Amino acid sequence: MPPPLPSSLSPHICISSSPDLQDLLAASSLPQLSEIFQSFSPLPQVTTRTTSLASVPHKAFALRFSDLSEIEASCREDEEERAVRMLDWIGSRINSRCAQWVDDMDKLSGKQPTRVPWWEELKRCVEGDHVPSKTETWNHPAAIILAVSTNTSNPLQAISNLHARAIELPSWVDTAYLRYTLIVHPKDSTLSDEEAGALFNAVKKQYGLHSYLLSLDMPNPPPAPVPVPTAKPRLPLAGTDTSDISTKISGSSRHGVSGVNTLRMNEKDIQQTAKFTREFLVMSLIPWMEKCVMDWNENFVSNRRLPSRLFSSTRRLFGSPSPSPSPLPTHRSSPSRASTYSSAPISTQPASAESPPQQRRLAEFATALGDFKLAVSVWETLSKEGKGGSDILPLLLSPSPAIPLHVNNALTSMFPPSTEPPAKIQLRALISAVRWEIGIDPSDFANEMLEGERWLVWAAGSYFKAEEPPAALLLAHAALISSRKQALRRAALWYLMAANKLEKCGIKPLTMYFLRKAHDICKNRPKKELSPSFWDAEGQDSADSRDSDVMMPVIEHPLGRLMYSTGHVQDAVQTFLGLLKGSTSLPASTNDADSETAEVYLEDFRIAFEHLRVNTPNFEHQNNIQLPFSFCIASQSSLVFSNDNNGGDPSEWQKREEAWSRFSKNRGTPPRFAIDHKAYVNELFWVDLALKNPLDVDITLANLTLIVKESDVVDPSPSRVPVVIEVIENVTIGAKETRTIPISLKATRPVSLTITHATYNFLSLLPSTESLAVRGKRLYDTLAQRQTPTYSPDVLMQVNVAEAGCRLLASFVDDDELNLHQGEIRSLKLWLSNIGAEPIEEMWLVAGPNNLWLNEENEEATSHARPTVEVIHSSNSIESYKPFSVPLRPSSAFASGESREVSLTFHALDLEQKGIFLLLLYRETPDAPFKRLRKVQKCRVQPLFRINSFATPSTNLEEMYSLNLELQNISNSIARITHISTVSPSWTCDSSVFGKSGSVFPLQLSRFILGVNPWDDPSGCEATLEFVMKQLSGIVHGKTVDSLDPPSINLCCSHVIQGPDKHLLSHSAISNFIHSGKRHAVMESNLSSYPHIPPHTHPHIFPLFNPAALDVLAFWAIPAENRSGSILISGLNLGASHSPLREIVESVENAKITRSMYAETQREREELLQDVRNSDWNMEMNPLHVSVHTNNAEHDFVKGPCRLRVRFMIRNYSATLKSRFILKLNDATESESSSFDGQPAIYSGRLTFRACLEPRQHSTCVATAWIHRPGTYVLGAWSMDTEVLESIPTTSNNVETVRFRYTQKPLLTDSPFVNVRHVRRTLIQ
Repeated sequence: MPPPLPSSLSPHICISSSPDLQDLLAASSLPQLSEIFQSFSPLPQVTTRTTSLASVPHKAFALRFSDLSEIEASCREDEEERAVRMLDWIGSRINSRCAQWVDDMDKLSGKQPTRVPWWEELKRCVEGDHVPSKTETWNHPAAIILAVSTNTSNPLQAISNLHARAIELPSWVDTAYLRYTLIVHPKDSTLSDEEAGALFNAVKKQYGLHSYLLSLDMPNPPPAPVPVPTAKPRLPLAGTDTSDISTKISGSSRHGVSGVNTLRMNEKDIQQTAKFTREFLVMSLIPWMEKCVMDWNENFVSNRRLPSRLFSSTRRLFGSPSPSPSPLPTHRSSPSRASTYSSAPISTQPASAESPPQQRRLAEFATALGDFKLAVSVWETLSKEGKGGSDILPLLLSPSPAIPLHVNNALTSMFPPSTEPPAKIQLRALISAVRWEIGIDPSDFANEMLEGERWLVWAAGSYFKAEEPPAALLLAHAALISSRKQALRRAALWYLMAANKLEKCGIKPLTMYFLRKAHDICKNRPKKELSPSFWDAEGQDSADSRDSDVMMPVIEHPLGRLMYSTGHVQDAVQTFLGLLKGSTSLPASTNDADSETAEVYLEDFRIAFEHLRVNTPNFEHQNNIQLPFSFCIASQSSLVFSNDNNGGDPSEWQKREEAWSRFSKNRGTPPRFAIDHKAYVNELFWVDLALKNPLDVDITLANLTLIVKESDVVDPSPSRVPVVIEVIENVTIGAKETRTIPISLKATRPVSLTITHATYNFLSLLPSTESLAVRGKRLYDTLAQRQTPTYSPDVLMQVNVAEAGCRLLASFVDDDELNLHQGEIRSLKLWLSNIGAEPIEEMWLVAGPNNLWLNEENEEATSHARPTVEVIHSSNSIESYKPFSVPLRPSSAFASGESREVSLTFHALDLEQKGIFLLLLYRETPDAPFKRLRKVQKCRVQPLFRINSFATPSTNLEEMYSLNLELQNISNSIARITHISTVSPSWTCDSSVFGKSGSVFPLQLSRFILGVNPWDDPSGCEATLEFVMKQLSGIVHGKTVDSLDPPSINLCCSHVIQGPDKHLLSHSAISNFIHSGKRHAVMESNLSSYPHIPPHTHPHIFPLFNPAALDVLAFWAIPAENRSGSILISGLNLGASHSPLREIVESVENAKITRSMYAETQREREELLQDVRNSDWNMEMNPLHVSVHTNNAEHDFVKGPCRLRVRFMIRNYSATLKSRFILKLNDATESESSSFDGQPAIYSGRLTFRACLEPRQHSTCVATAWIHRPGTYVLGAWSMDTEVLESIPTTSNNVETVRFRYTQKPLLTDSPFVNVRHVRRTLIQ
């Protein structure tokens, strides 16, 4: 038994009734004949036959009956216009009934319905369309029944008139249909039964055996109505206002009181009509259709068997004419049927060129008869040829993966690729989708192989832009099928798309229903089973762990607007608040569209809430609407007191407190600090309330304030709390912005306060309160606490308000940010006031870095003398400055209400310094703990000069080194070099070879060359070197560093270039500049050179000055800006060193190694030893330097070669060891080639020189160069072997040993050259 097909694929029967028959039916309260016959369809238990004469039983065989005049009128209407009317008509029917449907669905209380009414209505509207189409022939008439009654005066003439009537159907309607004659003989007819039989016999003889005499009682008055199946709705004719084609008769004849479809016929008439319907189908229509299928199949098979090439060859060889059109099927009697049905009248209209292809008609007839084997083969052929068929094959084939391909092909062939499809194509897609859903078993339609719900979406996808209700219903039904399959995300998306279409069509009840369905699906998302430890590690609650669904705002926004428009204002307000909450989980967006969306949500909430507030009585007392998001960040909110200065990095304050702790321990007193953060009576303190706007739109909060209660009172009244709280009228917070709003408070008496909540009016409309409690820490004490997250009680901000006691207030006279140049010296004024009730007896200032000092008031005046050389005694320690004691003169205490000014000097050294951090410590009595006061002065340091300095051995016998100093002005100001001095423990600068003080314009370079010689009276150099060797020896051997200070040292200060201003380096301020600059440079160098030595031990290992160091102090001024300062240029170590730490490093390397089980420890030891080996304290170099001197010469080469005197000066740059050397001339080995074209000079005479030089001693060797012709000669071709000697004491005497050996050869690129010119000299007699 074949599967049931949609009724739209059943044969279409048209009925043409005579006027007398129509009057007879109307008088009997009966509808038109087509509607009466439709009530008897489908017919049960019908059997058909295939082309192979196999029987096909049908459980039910459907027929569709229509009035011919209505079909003719509908065909005269333009097909596109009718499709537009059809879609609009379906939408109007849905709109008029959807409210009741939604109410009925809501009464199901969440039960899943088996059928939804809007989908059933859509199917009935689509299946009820019987008007023929150009694209398919399902609605083309398969038979036309010509019906008359015997009530007319001449029934035979009426029949003749009907047969003679022209069928006014378009030419594209298939002309192959069965003509059938029906005579209705009522009981009260003017003709008797015998006359009616004679009439019937005459009709059979004249018009064939396809005739029938239907005898009916038709009593008057009509009998009681009998329920019959409801007829499918049909599109009204164009120009009519009725919603159904059956409205020609009164509604009482068709529907009872309950709305059930009825017929007023007695039992006999019903049986007679049913008998006629079956005989018409079984004895006439089916045999005729079977005969058509047999004939058309022969043509189809013959055309498939022989290719077209063979047909063309036959015509060419035998001269046969072109093939004639296929003849219409003849109606010879079938072997299995009675011979009385052998001659059937057929349509007499000739076949038109516009008629549909015969193969499609064959496929449709075979499908209707159940000959699926033949039908599938024909449909597949048509599909391959692009003539349709893919839309029918899914109904006939068994479920397989190929069926979705047929569906896709059918829809793709319908729709144009780029342009919007017209209404008739949209209607075709809708019809196909409905047929698929009806004709395929629901279990197969929704399985994973076919996924039929996607077919409905594809069919609706052709006209997404055209907002039509049928497309929305297709999407909604696809969503229903997906939800039954638990494809919830997909179902929600399709429900949302369907609602969007219906909203634009104005169908609000169904729109809200679909939006609610989508909303419920998105809310009930499947649970994701994760380990409880995951939420523990993320610090989240598993109940609130789901991320925001991006679909929820798209669903809730139109739903909220519909709620507002339908009167559910409070629900709309809650929905809009939910939308705003959803936008809080999204990151800050740079897209303008996202910001505009948030603004729309906010504006909708504002309008709805304002409407609710105005129209709700006693709204202020009944308002229970709460914001679903918060603005206050309790964890980032804090208390701020008048003595606080929270600027800068907290680590800076920690450094200063640690410095004070070390200083206190050295003094023998414990570093005690008083309790901070106390507020005082009648003095303002603030709550820095951190607010973060979670929305993507600007928000205004009105009447922002705090709720404060007394900590010691059990149930305090807010009105009785002795505190005045500031109320901020309006605060505007930008999108995703975080702001800190200070709210001032002032207590009127000593009290303990707890700040519990913050209150505000959201958008100046909705009063809201937020808790300022911070969740306590996680507890892990017990097993239960470790297994179940348990937290300590919430923490609230608390403040104790006390009476004013010892209080200090500090402020800079000039609080503006300081814009400084590197090395600039700036004087700062700090104003101190005692605002407490008790005097201050002790006060200290902790500055931290080494570039700020407290000026001493009793400092002696500087001398007017200008010595060339000064000597400064230095502690030689890199230990930072100790805290300064602030003098409290003129009295020994700083009385209450007293104020004074303290002068500070700041030296800007660090380019990265962003502020000056001052920690003031004070107390009222010697036994009281110190109170702290922090003060920050912002600053910005910019570079002034780009500096380059280097030293080279001097060629001048009077100087050992030449110091080159280059200063390039990289600022926009005109700077002036006013003074240059050098500072060194063992070197002095006697003169300036080149350069003088003067102005340096922007991007200009100023160069200075200074002569450097050893200082005659060094002090502390040897002790300093021994101290470093001892401490580093302990470090590399793994010993604890002794807390020793380096020995003091004397510094030689040479004033090389002196300007009009006096700069005595012995002055305390300038001495501070020197030491601060040197400490800054040495500490940075030590941190980078010795990463494995703890920084806190550096002051006990490394001194401030290396004995070989030479520093340059350059004073500058910018007169136009009244600025001045000094820069200390460090990093030069002069003289030869002989690896004093070599024995220490070798002893560690040769010692027995104690290996560690940790590879990292062993690697750190090796890296530390390498750092010591490569340090500045272990430098090693050749102490002897050779310089060659000669002059250009003129010689008369006629008299012979020229003998040129060349002086070799050898100087020992070592300050501790003597060296001996051997200088060899005419050495053939050259270290490298020279790009200079000069000739090498050849020496004659003595070619080897030997000597021994004491420390810093020099010697001159004179040699003779043999020049045999004029030219330019390079004074190279020498080598020198050096042995550095050291004296090792023994029991008897000192033994000299060789510590290092060196071989030195000249670099040809640096060798001097001499020009010898030929000058002819004539003797004058």
